[in-house]
Amino acid sequence: MTQIPATVVTYPDGDVTGTATVVHAVLLADGRTGIVLDRTPFHPVDTAWPDQPADVGVLRSSSGEFPVVTALTGGVREGDLVIGSDLPVRMGAEGWTFVVVHVVDAPAPAVGESVEAYVDPELRAALSAGHTACHLASLALDAALADAWTKEVPTDAAGHPAFDMLAIQTSRITAYGSTDVYRIGKSLRRKGFDPAALDDLRAVEERANATLASWAETPGAIGIHRGDRTLAGRRTWRCELPEGAVELPCGGTHRTSLAEVEAITVALASAEVPGGVELTMTTGIRLAH
Repeated sequence: MTQIPATVVTYPDGDVTGTATVVHAVLLADGRTGIVLDRTPFHPVDTAWPDQPADVGVLRSSSGEFPVVTALTGGVREGDLVIGSDLPVRMGAEGWTFVVVHVVDAPAPAVGESVEAYVDPELRAALSAGHTACHLASLALDAALADAWTKEVPTDAAGHPAFDMLAIQTSRITAYGSTDVYRIGKSLRRKGFDPAALDDLRAVEERANATLASWAETPGAIGIHRGDRTLAGRRTWRCELPEGAVELPCGGTHRTSLAEVEAITVALASAEVPGGVELTMTTGIRLAH
């Protein structure tokens, strides 16, 4: 197999279109075709932490138009391409080259063809808003639970005890929102978290929403910073909050300013589960017009 180069990704810069060359094509088990481009504006779903869904859109070339039904993360080692859930390593693993695999119905553009890539801009905008809301909500929740700890623990990007990082089980970005699920069990209690802090969920919710309201429509810039333009390159989300700038690792897409945000709100719900409590935070964002 010809060596497949690492995919250069432009979605961290907000791109939804771009010109690229097909460098590899593979027939998938479901009869569709996986297309690898040398560069792409398509955001793929991450196999290790699949919080943000993949972009959809279309590839256009002289041979036709090819709808992209999803975009997956692929890894290449010793000439072999492994895709999606079959990938046995995390992004950036030594000895692997990482690529974006655009899934299209066969037939597909041929290797060597030049294509124009177009991401669905409405879906991208909705998921970017949801991802920005998710990060801000997690910081607001950490702040709302800052007094619930009896021991020193790692802190988040804003300097508060990192409840989100320590308790998160799953995170799912949706159109203009997100759903995060946390587990409060023996491990978190041993770290010093007092579950009694969740007895009055409405009070926690109100504190988090008050913080989010103080951030909405402020002029703070939001951006993705990176030192490497390939898919596996390390990227960080940076947001200028009224209290100061915050940064955290992120491979997704985002809005570009808090000034675009009219409101972000969270709703909390808890349920007893074996060995502890499960806390669900549902976040919504409304953009300024």
